[in-house]
Amino acid sequence: MSSSDIFLGETIGTAVLILLGGGVCAAVTLKSSKARNAGWLAITFGWGFAVMTAVYMTASLSGAHLNPAVTVGIAIKDGDWGNVPVYVAGQMLGAMIGAALVWVTYYGQFQAHLRDPETVGEKPIEGPGPVLGIFSTGPEIRNTWQNLVTEIIGTVVLVLAVLTQGLNDSGKGLGVIGALITAFVVVSIGLSLGGPTGYAINPARDLGPRIVHALLPLPNKGGSDWSYAWIPVAGPLIGGAIAAGIYNIAFA
Repeated sequence: MSSSDIFLGETIGTAVLILLGGGVCAAVTLKSSKARNAGWLAITFGWGFAVMTAVYMTASLSGAHLNPAVTVGIAIKDGDWGNVPVYVAGQMLGAMIGAALVWVTYYGQFQAHLRDPETVGEKPIEGPGPVLGIFSTGPEIRNTWQNLVTEIIGTVVLVLAVLTQGLNDSGKGLGVIGALITAFVVVSIGLSLGGPTGYAINPARDLGPRIVHALLPLPNKGGSDWSYAWIPVAGPLIGGAIAAGIYNIAFA
């Protein structure tokens, strides 16, 4: 598996993951969307199917990590860090591309939503913007230790599920059946553990789109909540490392 294959596979796969995952968030959130107010079940299953689609599409290229926490977990498990920067670079670029494609797809809905006085009110927006949740996660209750631990726990479940399923022949990612199982694991995490923070469980999934939110020319978009942004990065990375440690102790 060459570095170019890894970078290309992770870029394409993570772009598809964010396009479909962020897309369901946009569909449920924005005014003039046919799926508006479809609810949490639509979001959790939308993200699960996004994982399944992206992994099936790119597993042969890069192993379809699509998540720095998974990459770190596999690196700790195998003791091989050589390609970690290439994986993470592709994941970050792909996440930003996917977020930009969500904006393009829902351009008219973003404009209608953010120009509606019922959405933005009459005063300047302070704090996280009204559409930030389409791009990145945020807590329902701001409690630093709880938010961090929630992300750690969710990611431990995800990465341990990936590691215990067995990797493909290249040893670098999930096999075909593993993609389907992992999709349902992501749905389960969303349904059971996603309520407090929105279950980032993936640093690239949160940070890349948050950067895009900050850069896009969205009217009345508000802030990108940078004071919280470290939690959905640090929490999943810690969780991935813990999952790898558990795997090496209990399963290796």
